[in-house]
Amino acid sequence: MRNLASRHYRGNGLMLLRLGTVQNLVVSTPRAAQAVLRTHDHVFASRPPSTLVNDLQYGPSSNFGAAPYGEHWRQVRKLATTHLLAFKKVNSYHLARQEEVCLGLAKLRQAAAMNMEVDISEMVNTFTDDIVCRTVSSKFFRAGGRNKLFQIRELIEVNSTLSARIILESYYPSLAILLGLFAWFLGNKAADTHKRWDELLENMICDHERRSFNHWGESDEQEQSANFIDVMLCVQQEYGITRDSIKDNLL
Repeated sequence: MRNLASRHYRGNGLMLLRLGTVQNLVVSTPRAAQAVLRTHDHVFASRPPSTLVNDLQYGPSSNFGAAPYGEHWRQVRKLATTHLLAFKKVNSYHLARQEEVCLGLAKLRQAAAMNMEVDISEMVNTFTDDIVCRTVSSKFFRAGGRNKLFQIRELIEVNSTLSARIILESYYPSLAILLGLFAWFLGNKAADTHKRWDELLENMICDHERRSFNHWGESDEQEQSANFIDVMLCVQQEYGITRDSIKDNLL
């Protein structure tokens, strides 16, 4: 392995690995990365298809993180960069970040006072998940309390675990029959998780529709107070996004 790595770094920074029937390109130098990410961006922009990930989402082309390169991908990316992740929009969540930091520090002080051990990894994951939840729909989670945060945190953990699974039959098609039971189990797990996500996201969207956030964009203050769901509901006709696409991008 050391000889292989040494040859790789002395070369052009590109190495092709074959894992079963799947070819993987390893890029490890700035020049090679520039060629992949800029010069030939349209070739490498699409993610490899994954049946398991598709089962978790609403299809292979709705989510801007997994959609294949094309007009839809460009439209959804424009939505994200212009409305959802613009500098002013991200900066508008600083109060939520401050509140979550204060909650985390309070837990640390309490644990220190009681001489208790603290799992920093779990605390950081909890902090990140709570920030994401409040960014997506602060009104919904404020009304539902911390229990709603616990519910979505559990689903995020299940999503992360399933998405990280490697389906061996994708690499070794000849083993599909032997691995069929394992793939069936994961598929059922993904379908059940998707159903739970769909119910939760539908409730969140309906909650925002009931609040009738019809004046979004009339002033900078109103626009910056809108969260992800508010924004996507208000621009769905402009960008031609469906209800399932809204849910998919929230995932």
